[in-house]
Amino acid sequence: MFGFGKSKAVVGLDIGSSAVKAVELKAAGKAFRVTAFAAEPIPPDSIVDGAIIDGGAVADAIRRLFEHKGFKSKEVAASLSGNAVIVKKINLPVMTEAELAESIYWEAEQYIPFDIQDVNLDYQVLDPGTGPDGKGTMEVLLVAAKKEKIADYTGVITQAGRTAVVVDVDAFALQNAYETNYADDAGATVVLLNAGASSININVLTGTQSLFTRDISIGGNAYTEAVQKELGLPFDNAEKAKKGEPVEGVSFDDVMPVLHAMNENVLLEIQKTFDFFKATAASDRFDKIILSGGAAAVDGFATALGERFGTTVEFFNPFKTVGFDAAKLGVSEEVANTAAVAVGLALRKAGDR
Repeated sequence: MFGFGKSKAVVGLDIGSSAVKAVELKAAGKAFRVTAFAAEPIPPDSIVDGAIIDGGAVADAIRRLFEHKGFKSKEVAASLSGNAVIVKKINLPVMTEAELAESIYWEAEQYIPFDIQDVNLDYQVLDPGTGPDGKGTMEVLLVAAKKEKIADYTGVITQAGRTAVVVDVDAFALQNAYETNYADDAGATVVLLNAGASSININVLTGTQSLFTRDISIGGNAYTEAVQKELGLPFDNAEKAKKGEPVEGVSFDDVMPVLHAMNENVLLEIQKTFDFFKATAASDRFDKIILSGGAAAVDGFATALGERFGTTVEFFNPFKTVGFDAAKLGVSEEVANTAAVAVGLALRKAGDR
């Protein structure tokens, strides 16, 4: 949403709380192909609830990422999520683009729970209100992010020797990747659910319009901590056990009940979010839920999600129409499954709105 500079290709850099991932794309006719891809873990607690705690560790991981040959651009698009980002739909009297640009800060003050001087603000007109059904109001999507948080993220990128030219929001980067790969779903109401290590991003779409976005502060680390506590394991071993990797003295049969109990807690938080959406939306129907992120692969999660909400659940393929040769790029399929946000960011251009 927040772009700086002239329009040209960038590297999509997804700075997550457990790993950083980078994707570079090249246009191939009307489609795209991946020319470079890399992922690097970051130490636990380097990023907590979306806040960078250990900037040096994050910058080191980004630096290691770009040591992989193949990345051409030094300019990156990154993204934010969590409680320092506010996304809100507002209704305003119909006005011209110039009038809106002049009055948006004053209008936004009523909706932003931070000092307006402390945020970067962007907006997009969803419905200009000038059609035959117009009621004298226009619908505007308002996005605000704390300047301090943007500075933290752009700072570690600079420290790693790169330049941030776009700062987006995770939920919208996900939407960008979805629209590129799933054009055939144009009329459906779809939930994009991205389950990361420390949070879950939810974006409800109809066609290309976002109806609702929210971040939930729970993710894969909650599962790891539950396994750690129940089975008396150190964090690293609990993380392996959660993924079904061999850990001495522990079988996956020991781990499954812990994961399934945690699934219930996570589904309860998702239920609250869906209930809130349905209370404010014209329709309460979802055609499908599309899952992405490392925590989406937790045993039983996708099945439980489909059963709870009575809808189709499928895993997001960010390379459905984007050319991607995992073997050539030296990337495992498992890592590729967590690349949706990075792909969405790589589709941006410097100078984009």
